[in-house]
Amino acid sequence: MGDRQLTPDRIMQLGLGFWGSKTLLSAIELGLFTELAKGPLDATAVTELLRLHPRSARDFLDALVALGMLKRTGDRYANTPETNLFLDRAKPSYMGGILEMANARLYRFWGSLTEALRTGRPQNEAKTGEDFFGTLYADPKRLEGFLKAMTGLSLGAARAIAKKFAWRKYRTFVDIGCAQGGVPVEIALAHKHLSGGGMDLAVVHPIFEAYVRAKGLDGRLRFYPGDFFKEPLPKADVLIMGHILHDWNLEEKMMLLRKAYDALPAGGALIVHEALIDDARKQNALGLLMSLNMLIETHGGFDFTGKDCTGWMRDAGFTKTRVERLVGPDAMVVAIK
Repeated sequence: MGDRQLTPDRIMQLGLGFWGSKTLLSAIELGLFTELAKGPLDATAVTELLRLHPRSARDFLDALVALGMLKRTGDRYANTPETNLFLDRAKPSYMGGILEMANARLYRFWGSLTEALRTGRPQNEAKTGEDFFGTLYADPKRLEGFLKAMTGLSLGAARAIAKKFAWRKYRTFVDIGCAQGGVPVEIALAHKHLSGGGMDLAVVHPIFEAYVRAKGLDGRLRFYPGDFFKEPLPKADVLIMGHILHDWNLEEKMMLLRKAYDALPAGGALIVHEALIDDARKQNALGLLMSLNMLIETHGGFDFTGKDCTGWMRDAGFTKTRVERLVGPDAMVVAIK
């Protein structure tokens, strides 16, 4: 340690981290970054536009400057390059959907983390007897918001998969639990020779269809309605599962991997992508926190390491496996039949 003086700075920064987090989430909820994407504004204009109380508006905006989410030149506030690209609702690169969901739902549920750690039980809608997925899929507006959030969450990984996987060897692919279609769209845009689509519950069909049509891919991507627990998976050269396996317990994970093995031809590939926990379980904090989020959100779900996943894939019958980094905390595990 030498003469280095210990301070509580890191402890305090992490312990009060929810202050900064909620400030950002409220800014997204208010549409601040969308308004500033149209041009810089002073505090008075922002206060009027967003109907803020003048008492706190300046502190709110300057806190976002200090947190690196806004820039201020003179008395005018503007987005940073990142917030301008990813938090303007008018842009196709908008990734705020997942943060909108975090603000509307997860923020309060995480307040019960201690209870979840003691009981092992979810703390979301399931706590009052509701089924999260059942409730979600029964409300079209809420479902569309969730599916858009999933697109935002997967966009960076989807583009990396389109670039890093050897797609030239294959002709067809299907994304299992495809949500709005963010992953299949990015892959199809990057590789003109591919056709395929996505599988999800029938209620997702119109949302998927509208998104695919808007991207001009309705001739190459189709929707496969079905419950992946109850029905066989569609047959294709490549199957993809993104942010799917972590929702389920080990028995359910193994069932899905075996179903993927059964649906693939010899030489076919399965791609699993998640915020994989690093094998040493020391580095990827987001992957580990995502696993705690599965505790909050599901009855048996948990996140896992690449080593965990390759072991399960081999148990399911796959012969070759590899783990490859994508972007940020995301990685993919590829298995060949």
